Amino acid sequence: MAVGLAITSRGGGEEQKNEKGRMTSFVIWSCIVAATGGVIFGYDIGISGGVTSMEPFLKKFFPEVFRKMGEDTKTSNYCKFDSQLLTSFTSSLYVAGLIASFFASSVTKAFGRKPSILVGGAAFLTGAALGGAASNVYMLIFGRVLLGVGVGFANQSAPLYLSEMAPPRYRGAINNGFQLCVGIGVLSANLINYAAEKIAGGWGWRLSLALAAVPASILTAGALFLPETPNSFLQRTGDRHRTELMLRRVRGTDDVQAELEDLVKANEVSRTVEHPFKKILERKYRAQLVMAIAIPFFQQVTGINVLSFYAPVLFRTIGMSESASLLASAIVTGVVGITSTFISMVVVDRVGRRLLLLVGGFQMLISQVIVGSTMAAQLGDHGGIAKGYAFMVIIFVCIFVAGFGWSWGPLGWLIPSEIFPLEIRSAGQSINVAVNFLFTFIVAQSFLPMLCHFKAGIFFFYGGWAAAMTGFVYLFLPETKNVPIEQMERVWRMHWFWRRIVGGESRDANKLEGA
Repeated sequence: MAVGLAITSRGGGEEQKNEKGRMTSFVIWSCIVAATGGVIFGYDIGISGGVTSMEPFLKKFFPEVFRKMGEDTKTSNYCKFDSQLLTSFTSSLYVAGLIASFFASSVTKAFGRKPSILVGGAAFLTGAALGGAASNVYMLIFGRVLLGVGVGFANQSAPLYLSEMAPPRYRGAINNGFQLCVGIGVLSANLINYAAEKIAGGWGWRLSLALAAVPASILTAGALFLPETPNSFLQRTGDRHRTELMLRRVRGTDDVQAELEDLVKANEVSRTVEHPFKKILERKYRAQLVMAIAIPFFQQVTGINVLSFYAPVLFRTIGMSESASLLASAIVTGVVGITSTFISMVVVDRVGRRLLLLVGGFQMLISQVIVGSTMAAQLGDHGGIAKGYAFMVIIFVCIFVAGFGWSWGPLGWLIPSEIFPLEIRSAGQSINVAVNFLFTFIVAQSFLPMLCHFKAGIFFFYGGWAAAMTGFVYLFLPETKNVPIEQMERVWRMHWFWRRIVGGESRDANKLEGA
């Protein structure tokens, strides 16, 4: 089954010869601005859990929950955080993001990637303002819905923008910058929560929510000056001459004819498609559709939420105070995640996507089994865990976070953004984002009840999914590194399984073979 790895060696020399461009400062700064979309997503992930644990916030908006938590002293270690009302508040963002991602598809295709990023930044900025100024629960939830709209638009358009702007041999590194920004957002939010919780007067939660406006402002203001991608510009205008000028500026060379011809051919096909969501259901796009569903699903069932949730508990067990354990957990898991994602940026275009996913999946599987076994043996419904075992579990939590950070974390966004042909690219990315939000919502809604009922068994549950996703990658995901985005169709036609469904090698692939 090593055919997936072998694909990149076939015709790879031709790809490198045809690619004459370089990484320009113009592309770098454009992609930095677009990747800020990841910061707003990460900031919201990090800020929500901290804010919903602040007593003044609970007293104001969820008094019954606060009263219940204060009175209940006999709840199991695995059930003490189970609150469907708070879970619903947190999950409302993902429902809004899911719905918004489909509207974002139409905006992205009709008006371009840049306007969609702009809408996302503006919606998130408005939601941050409403959240910080909320005086009742309705205002709070409306603000959260706007945050969801912002994240839905940004997550739909920013990864596409990054993949289309990047030269093929740097596409993985640049796109992984999106997940790096997610990690930066999460870490920043955790540090802000730690500081905000100590503010006298009980208004720290307002600061935590309102500071989401900082990355949103950067994204919104930056989007005003972003150039459109050549792919999107040609798709909307059909102006070949201006597209060529844009390509020369983006690639830093006048020799862009090969890439321009790929864009023109892709655009000709794209203009014949009136209903992309109907088009993507055709047999020849079956491989891309499966990946658009499977990859975000697997990304959400890695179990990253479980280990992140228990990290502060483990730090408290080894002798830290509650606030210190939150800070240590945020720094350790945040730094490990950001560092591993940066490593992924450096190596992804050298070693490929498959190898990182296989190694990361194996890491996560082993870590889940060891952590689950230790928790099952050492942590009962009440009491704590011995310090020695807590230290060991923390080490394997970090190993897990590192595995996620250089595999399913960044590559869960990279691969879907690079595999779709132009005619279904916006629709495909919307399906990817919608599935991501759908299963984020399902996991968020089910995680605490499952933790309460499965107890330590939840680690084995997610370990099983880690095994399944690793097997899926080994069997069904071809390598996509260094393949020009408008030639991606051939990797499916050359794959041992997908060629039976989408057809054999195309004429273009045969030409590359003979070159």
